[in-house]
Formats: sequence, structure tokens, C-alpha cells
Amino acid sequence: MAKKDINNDDLLANIIKGVEEVKGNDIDILDLRAIENTVCDYFVICNGNSNTQVNAIVNSIQKIVSKELKDKPWHVEGTENGEWVLMDYVSIVVHVFQKHIREYYNIESLWGDAKITSIENKY
Repeated sequence: MAKKDINNDDLLANIIKGVEEVKGNDIDILDLRAIENTVCDYFVICNGNSNTQVNAIVNSIQKIVSKELKDKPWHVEGTENGEWVLMDYVSIVVHVFQKHIREYYNIESLWGDAKITSIENKY
């Protein structure tokens, strides 16, 4: 099955909307396009305060992207424990962490060459 072309800007906007809908925190967008041999164009990284909120963020993203763009993630993993959930939309990979897990792994530092855009919380 061929993946339909969806504009990255539209997908990013709907992912951010999904995070904000359930009050996800500390949203960062890492632009990986200028880095050679990356697996995707963008990482979206955010965190919740509990495994319940992490899974609520994931469900909200899936619901909004599905409704607005008729798209679903190619792969999702980590929902069982809700500490670090990875959602793979092929060109955009979303990482939803619990705060302490995000601080421990600090994946933003692994991609130090990426341009990072932080989204201010609206609440």
C-alpha cells in the first residue's frame, strides 16, 4: 500500500494540536532535514506528567491526524507502560515521554546539529 503524500507542515500542525489538546508539555520540534542519513525529516518531542497523560497525548494525536488528514502512524510502540511512546508517521517521528524519562535520555542532545523549535504552552 503506497503512503499518500501529506504536507509535513500540515502533519506537524495537527500533531502539535493533538499534544496541546490534552495539555502536553515542553513541545520541541527538531528539524533533521539538514543532517545527512537521518531516518525522518522531523522529531516532535513532548512530555506528560503520568503514563495516563502520555497515552492520552498519543490518542489525541492519532485522533486529530486521522480526522484532519485521514492518516495514521505507520508504527506505534511503548503504549504498554506509557513512559516513552514513539509514533512513526514516516517523515515525522513523535516521542511522547514522561518528564523524568525525557530528562534521563535527553535525546535532544543526541541531535545537537538539528534546528530546535520550542512551542510555548498555551495554558
